[in-house]
Parts: sequence; C-alpha cells; structure tokens
Amino acid sequence: MSYSIISVDEKKCVNCRMCEIVCSLSREGKVNPHLSRIKVYSFSSHTDVPVVCRQCADAPCKEACDYDAISRRSDNAVVVSSERCTGCGLCVDACPFGAVFLHPQTNLALMCDLCAGEPVCVKYCPVSCLNFIPWEKSIEAKEGSEKALYEKFAIKE
Repeated sequence: MSYSIISVDEKKCVNCRMCEIVCSLSREGKVNPHLSRIKVYSFSSHTDVPVVCRQCADAPCKEACDYDAISRRSDNAVVVSSERCTGCGLCVDACPFGAVFLHPQTNLALMCDLCAGEPVCVKYCPVSCLNFIPWEKSIEAKEGSEKALYEKFAIKE
C-alpha cells in the first residue's frame, strides 16, 4: 500500500482538543467539537484518545452503506458524498473504531477525508500526538491490518 493515514500516539495526547477545534473551524467555519471529523475521548483521568478515520483497507463503513454514498478517492481517502448520504447511520454502526459520526444539524455522515493530504489536526497538534505518515509505518501495518488492530485493543465485554 502506498498511501498515508493519520497516526495517533495516544500516550502524547494532553486532551487540549486543538484537533477538534481546528477541524471544525476548517470544515464548518466555526469552533464546535460536535462538527469535527476527529473526536477526543477520555477513558480515564489519564487516558485521552483522539479518534479519527483509519482509512481501513476493507472500509466496513463503505461496505455497510446501502446508498453508495461512501467511496475511496484516488489518494485512498474514504469519503462521504453529501448528495448520496441519507443519514441512515449504517456506516456509523459499521465503523469498528467509532470514527464515523452524524452531523448534528444535517444528520449526514461525517468522517475524516484527510483534508486533501494536509490534515489541519496534524498541523496544529501542539504535542505531535497526530502524525500524517505512510500506511507502511503505521501501527495498522505493524499489526497486519486495521481489523487486527481493532481486535487487539477492543474492549472485551
């Protein structure tokens, strides 16, 4: 594979949420974390994890979409067509990482599209916990696939 993804080093995250702020400002013209394509979740008082689309090779969100609203661009980014999306939420349910969201006003699917190869969240992360790197250098590649990564870190019920 020869494409890049946003890699997350959750150990560096300080919960500043700058990634959410610059994403929503860049994409929606306002500072509103609910409109961001990246979300920071706090799992304990010392564990904050930015969640962003992993650009999965098998793209479960794309496979789940009954309306062909999700496709892959030539740069390999998985993107949503606002013209085709119905807001049904099948892609949200299918994403094993919780990285697909519904827009709170339009109810259309939102996911990171890598900002045309220059992700603003990476650019403005003050602690460099976000990096735009070739897939081959990612933790997904080290684990063998996105699915293997998810299965390794998934919370067991």
